[in-house]
Amino acid sequence: MRSIARRLILALAIGLSAPAAAQGGAVVAAPAGAVRGVQEGGLRVFRGIPYALPPVGERRWRAPAAMPPWQGVREATEFGPSCIQPEYPAGIYTDDVGPTSEDCLTLNIWAPENAERLPVFVWIYGGALERGSSRLAIYDGAALARRGLVIVTINYRLGVLGWLAHPALSAESPDHVSGNYGLLDQVQALRWVRENIAAFGGDPGNVTIAGESAGALSVMYLMASPQARGLFHRAIVQSGYMITAPELRESRFGLPSAESAGEAFQARLGAADLAEMRAASPARLLAAARRAGFFPFPAVDGTVVPRQLVETFDRREQAPVPVLAGFNDGEIRSLPILLPQAPVTARAYEEAIRAAYGDRADDFLRFYPSTNIAASMLATTRDAMYGWTAERLAVKQTALGQDAFLYVFDHGYPAADRAGLHAFHASELPYMFGTIRRTARAWPSIPQNAAEETFSRQMVDYWASFARTGRPEAAGAPAWPPYGNIQAYMWFGETPRAAARLPPGRYALHEEVVCRRRAAGIAWNWNVGVASPPLPPQAPGCR
Repeated sequence: MRSIARRLILALAIGLSAPAAAQGGAVVAAPAGAVRGVQEGGLRVFRGIPYALPPVGERRWRAPAAMPPWQGVREATEFGPSCIQPEYPAGIYTDDVGPTSEDCLTLNIWAPENAERLPVFVWIYGGALERGSSRLAIYDGAALARRGLVIVTINYRLGVLGWLAHPALSAESPDHVSGNYGLLDQVQALRWVRENIAAFGGDPGNVTIAGESAGALSVMYLMASPQARGLFHRAIVQSGYMITAPELRESRFGLPSAESAGEAFQARLGAADLAEMRAASPARLLAAARRAGFFPFPAVDGTVVPRQLVETFDRREQAPVPVLAGFNDGEIRSLPILLPQAPVTARAYEEAIRAAYGDRADDFLRFYPSTNIAASMLATTRDAMYGWTAERLAVKQTALGQDAFLYVFDHGYPAADRAGLHAFHASELPYMFGTIRRTARAWPSIPQNAAEETFSRQMVDYWASFARTGRPEAAGAPAWPPYGNIQAYMWFGETPRAAARLPPGRYALHEEVVCRRRAAGIAWNWNVGVASPPLPPQAPGCR
């Protein structure tokens, strides 16, 4: 009866005649307006659906505004433009993002034919909040959709266009805040999903948000933001990093305020006022951002981002939802920019660590010894950022009474291993999306064999199952227990394997370092290991 009623509503909404229906394509009448997609392998696929008004002209650097319902049938067969972003030299993370535009706030949907109230999986891409696109082939949602989900991938504003704070922007805001426009785009996309996804066969009461790297960072900020509360029901955080964020108006933890960074950008732009900034071309903005060293990041504004992420989770103010979180064994192998210069000798390494970590130096050297400095430095930055964050999420959600599922991705294959990129940052993506044949040109080629196909199928199953039920399960693969009291995790090595207790004491070491730094007003970022400032003395509550 529901499907018949939907067809009747569709016909009434768009006046669909027999000749029009013969044009082919999948047509859905959503509250936002009718859209025509395409049929692909048992799925209905809709690309480039706008979820907000274009943030151009006077709407540049404003919160996204809802798109009014459109008339007629909008074609949704091609991806929308990617958001404005700088060009990067060729590398494993460089892919063709297609045309770019400020008019980029669109989303894409993959839904099984005849879908009815299926779980919804919303993907937020990574790229340091500066680059990325929902159109990349590696994010194709078909394999996950065939597991009985409705998949949504979204674009959001990047770089200086998405994350600029400035006193003049704060002054014109009803909430007297600025920045975080990219995060507000994500919130608006989730509101669109809540209001429209049922027309595509999705259940607005069963939404999972997921992302990797900067997308995982975004997921954590959505968990922390009051604006996103109630818009999702589970969260997946792949290689997230819970590091220091700038405060909107204050200089704290050794970071300039976000507004002062915006003023520095204005000076580099050479603009007299906000009107001139809004009139500048995107190319001019990108050039000025590069000269100013502008680093896009959420700003703690007390409204959209109430406080530092670590504090939000300590205060149990985050969204009380089940979480699946993890990190890759080789995170830093593809991110050497995050590493400081290595000491030449073992003695120099140990001296640097003892000077930096004081009373915790022996513990540090137990995990990151001088016997292999290169490996220890890779592991230090990996664990201090990505490993600590993933386990912290598991600890904090478990304390809320929510299930948390932790993983370590340690899967290698010949091309990656030969390049020194075993289990590198983002290398889990083609496996959990089921797109191991659709990676970027420079991505280490994944073997075409049954073992890799099986491994990918199991990861797709785990991720899809978590989105459906809150419990990751895969046919023919081990049970994945929640973190709980046994500190369980899934090790994705050659094959998946359940285990318990990552190296005891490692998480506690990094947690204490962050706690002491917070108490002393020092940033907790990638300034770790031989690049660490001297560890402040013991502080109350840091044991």
